[in-house]
Amino acid sequence: MKKILLLLAIATLSLPVVADEGMWLLPLLRQQKLEEMKKLGLQVEDYDIYNPDSSSLKDAVVIFGSGCTGEFVSDQGLLLTNHHCGYSQIQQHSSLENDYLTNGFWASSKEKELPNPGLTVTLIDKIDDVTEYVTKALEADPDPNGMNYLSPSYLNKLAEKKVGGKFLQNNPGTGVEIKPFYGGNKYYMFTTKRYSDVRLVGAPPSSIGKFGADTDNWMWPRHTGDFSVFRVYADASGNPSEYKPSNVPLKPKKWLKISLNGVKENDFAMILGFPGRTNKFYTSWEVAERRDIDNSVRIKMRDIRQKVMLEEMMRDPQVRIQYASKYASSTNAHKNAIGSNWAINKRNFEKVKLDVQDKLTAWSQQNNKPEYIEAMQALKQIVADRKDLRFRSWMLDEALIRGIEFTGIPTEVDPIIDALKKKDQKAIKEQLTLLNMAYKRFYNKDYSAAVDKKIAKALLKAYAAEIPLIMQPACLIDCEKKFQGNTDQFIDFLFTESIFGSDRNFNNFINNPTVKALETDPMIKFAKSVRGEKVALKAALDGFDDSYAAAHKTFVKGIMEMQGEKNLFPDANSTLRLAYGQVRGYNARDAVNYGYRTTLEGVMEKEDPNNWEFVVPDKLKQLYEAKNYAPYGSPEEGMPVAFTANTHTTGGNSGSPVLNGRGELIGLNFDRNWEGVGGDIQYLPEYQRSIIVDIRYVLFLIDKYGDAGYLIDEMDLQK
Repeated sequence: MKKILLLLAIATLSLPVVADEGMWLLPLLRQQKLEEMKKLGLQVEDYDIYNPDSSSLKDAVVIFGSGCTGEFVSDQGLLLTNHHCGYSQIQQHSSLENDYLTNGFWASSKEKELPNPGLTVTLIDKIDDVTEYVTKALEADPDPNGMNYLSPSYLNKLAEKKVGGKFLQNNPGTGVEIKPFYGGNKYYMFTTKRYSDVRLVGAPPSSIGKFGADTDNWMWPRHTGDFSVFRVYADASGNPSEYKPSNVPLKPKKWLKISLNGVKENDFAMILGFPGRTNKFYTSWEVAERRDIDNSVRIKMRDIRQKVMLEEMMRDPQVRIQYASKYASSTNAHKNAIGSNWAINKRNFEKVKLDVQDKLTAWSQQNNKPEYIEAMQALKQIVADRKDLRFRSWMLDEALIRGIEFTGIPTEVDPIIDALKKKDQKAIKEQLTLLNMAYKRFYNKDYSAAVDKKIAKALLKAYAAEIPLIMQPACLIDCEKKFQGNTDQFIDFLFTESIFGSDRNFNNFINNPTVKALETDPMIKFAKSVRGEKVALKAALDGFDDSYAAAHKTFVKGIMEMQGEKNLFPDANSTLRLAYGQVRGYNARDAVNYGYRTTLEGVMEKEDPNNWEFVVPDKLKQLYEAKNYAPYGSPEEGMPVAFTANTHTTGGNSGSPVLNGRGELIGLNFDRNWEGVGGDIQYLPEYQRSIIVDIRYVLFLIDKYGDAGYLIDEMDLQK
């Protein structure tokens, strides 16, 4: 009987997973998921999605910047992504005189498009399975117990060696990288091409692009026009080039056709993009660690910081512009952590993972694989041993490093001190010039010393209450002695006495530089002390990394052997993936049922002119009243705004194209519902939904609101 029950348990693991779960590698679609996708409504073939030898849908999808996805929608390099993905570029071009955050921006011609130094767009040319190649190289590694099997520098050197230096020299902008999958049990090489002349073409005002702002973030129903428009430029030969007025719009290998037919419930939908990170292979002990340390610290510290930030932003329009991007970034992760903990507890993820561990234990015993049991025992011990260090590290990071901006002041002042001691006037002048440049990078147009001071007081008080004094950075031990633990007085002292406390202090120092001023500067001492503590904690935690990585790799290998790879996707790691499912609403909780779509009617229902998050622009209200939606909507159907699908996404999927069964663009992914953020650990089919701005709302806003119909003329619309 025991053997029969064991076999039934193992057989259960081999059953097909729900069709909407997973972030799948494109080269494996045919053997893994094509049949299921076709049953749901896919009408194209796998080679239409990914073809290394010819153009395919993957050629229209790009990495936008360093953390989002975008897609080409014309043969002139026109590219769509989310408003929040282009937010920092919109902010950098904004001022009180030209407030594009508030008013939006629409280039009336290509000549009026705005360059964005540092912004890149990266295309994927090819994906190759190089597991055998990497395995052979690792077998020859002189340190077989080292970490090269996960090392980006080591793996990327292997990639360059594989393709050869001449290949990279002859193909401008081309790069190669090898990434580990399944904990280092498999490897794929990605051949990429990166473009660095990317110009802002258009963006709706934040009252549309961020409608609902923090209240609606991670929530459904949603009414946000979360999109922005860019264009990629290249040299005359189509090769990547830094910004030059002579550059021309890139003609990509593939651009997406756009459907005007809309979506209905249960329609097939798929998403291509670059999901950042998931933790599908967490153990039960790591789930508890994530909930009780990582998420809990982030929730508490960011809540403190955000309350101060928001109060100052609402008080002063200049501060609102300065801190808009910082506030949005902070609240995004804060709300995610809250939703993650809800899911962990709601669906008892600890038990879900423990069940997998128990099944692996039984399978290992039956198949004489004790190494998998040993790996789990090792992971349990590692998580227990690093608990206190991890808590201290998260507190330091959230409260003093991420939270307090002046921790980032320039502290490399030894060359200036040396020049001053030697009275080397030429060196003094050079070093002061460099210091002035570093100061201006820190004390830039987006920094307010007054705001930073208020945030620092709130966070430092909270930090000191949680961490025993003996375990705090040395500067805070000095604070206890000098100010009897009064952290407010300590912060006031830093700003009053430091050369970085104000423009006046800094200018006084530049005009009369002294060694004493630098050697005794309290803010420099604070920043160095905090950074030193960070280094010490990181070194202590790094001591667990090798043993953790080895145990994790073995653990995942056991899962792969037990379950088979057909229905097992690797954790997200910012590589190109496909997720698929259906357009669906969901039951959020008892007696709360959400539909799958929203319309402009809902925008008007949410309007609150006294709340900055729900202000509706006058022009949008006029368009609503006129009901002139054609060809994007109709008075009967309304103007579609957003919809949801049960596709499996995470951070990095922002801006991802959402496609119908014919491979046509139907929307842009921009968020997940709050109930589904726990899907980074364990997919929740009944809860997890991707939140998608309907492409028809995007087109409507470009055309009717932005009066930029010339952009619509570039696109291939399908009726």
